[in-house]
Amino acid sequence: MHNPIVPIFSKDLGASYFDLGIIGFSNFIPYMFIPVFVGVLLDRFNNGFLLSIGLALDAASIYLLSVANSVPQVIIFRILVGIAHSFFWPPCESIISESSNPENRVKSISRFMAFFVVGIMIGPLVGSFLLQNLDVTYKIIFQIAAFSIATALVSSLILSRKKQSSHGTVLSIGTTKQLLKFPSVVVILLFSSAAFGVFLTILPAYMYDKSISESNIELLFFVFGASRLGFLLLSNFLVKRLLPSLVLVTLSIAFGMLLLFYSGTMEQFSVAALILGFGFSVYFPLTFEIIMRKTRENVGALIGAYEATFGIGWALGPLIAGIMANLFGNGIPYLILCVLGFFVSGFVLFRKKETLIV
Repeated sequence: MHNPIVPIFSKDLGASYFDLGIIGFSNFIPYMFIPVFVGVLLDRFNNGFLLSIGLALDAASIYLLSVANSVPQVIIFRILVGIAHSFFWPPCESIISESSNPENRVKSISRFMAFFVVGIMIGPLVGSFLLQNLDVTYKIIFQIAAFSIATALVSSLILSRKKQSSHGTVLSIGTTKQLLKFPSVVVILLFSSAAFGVFLTILPAYMYDKSISESNIELLFFVFGASRLGFLLLSNFLVKRLLPSLVLVTLSIAFGMLLLFYSGTMEQFSVAALILGFGFSVYFPLTFEIIMRKTRENVGALIGAYEATFGIGWALGPLIAGIMANLFGNGIPYLILCVLGFFVSGFVLFRKKETLIV
């Protein structure tokens, strides 16, 4: 509900595209480091408790946006969001992977992502209705979103009461280096998360500059969420054809970014959102499955490193895109991401033995 509004709200406070890049960077920079620490904790502590910390921080950080009156305040509160997400995603993935057998892991992760995507669909739709029909302010949207997240604490606190024995693993961040054994996964994660970070933090302002209204921007994110949900249903099928699926994912993101570069109407942005919905939905379960198939111990630490790789892309993508938009025009970041997508596809094909695993 609130995410597409943050860039527009920031622009109203006087933010430039460079400022939007800094806001996006600040949002995700904690996610470059903290998930590694949280991942190590996953093998030792109750995952429900760690998840509760993330939800409490998330609700507080989004509520604080409703009292922000300057760009520096938005930056500070978005840093807190990044810390919150560091305590949210790794515990969720650990809980799901531990409760699934290898045959059903992709289906379980995809179902988890499907519930998340349903929220991403419903939220912007509700936000669009509130903005269009009830004339609410951006700050009220932030407050409603914060309350919604706070209600999830009920479920996470119930989870935290369940006994969870220690795995007996050694608290060693060095185990996270295992991720370097999967260079194709790392490259795909960096590219896809960088593009996704730009989509979330820069694109709404770009669409607003193209005369797309706030309520229509929320509707476009609903279209994007619907596309993601539909394509997630294909995850189990795609994992059986891992190499062509990964190439298709990176190419879909590249073509989607190219469409964004040329888009200027609601219809054109909708087509781009539908295409990007494929790439931004299935790259997560596919890459997650690759690393989980070849990992037998210290799973929590590896999940932390996996999530931290997301953080690097999410942080650097908006920062670089904001600088490029300020220097060369607001459409240039999407053209650059398109070109990078073709290079990543070539790299995945070059490293095909890594992904052709049983």
